[in-house]
Amino acid sequence: MQQWTDQLAPSLDDFARLARKAFDDLPDPFRTLAGDVVIRVDDFADDETLAAMDIEDPFELTGLYFGVDIGRRDEMGPAPEPARIFLYRRPILDEWCERGDVGLGQIIAHVLIHEIGHHFGLDDDQIHHIEDSAD
Repeated sequence: MQQWTDQLAPSLDDFARLARKAFDDLPDPFRTLAGDVVIRVDDFADDETLAAMDIEDPFELTGLYFGVDIGRRDEMGPAPEPARIFLYRRPILDEWCERGDVGLGQIIAHVLIHEIGHHFGLDDDQIHHIEDSAD
């Protein structure tokens, strides 16, 4: 039996490395289209973000896209700041522990790809439809 007493939870830097690997593993056309997105890892979404999204439990939000999607950039002009994808370490760790059937890197990649879908202009229903079709 493996002892877990000497193991540490993956750090923010560990998550950033896993997110970078997931991004680097994307097919080239997707990487190119998403290339200007800044990926940031935080423990949780800040209180302002949670309030704006009407989320009471910070564990409910694993990732967030913030920016102007590439489909609306022409009509809105240049974006005032770079698009950002936030990955939230603690909720992702919580999901990983609850599921127990996939690797942490897979969950991080899933959340990252979901948020990149928003960068491409897809809404949650469209992303879920694509995910369901892939299964």
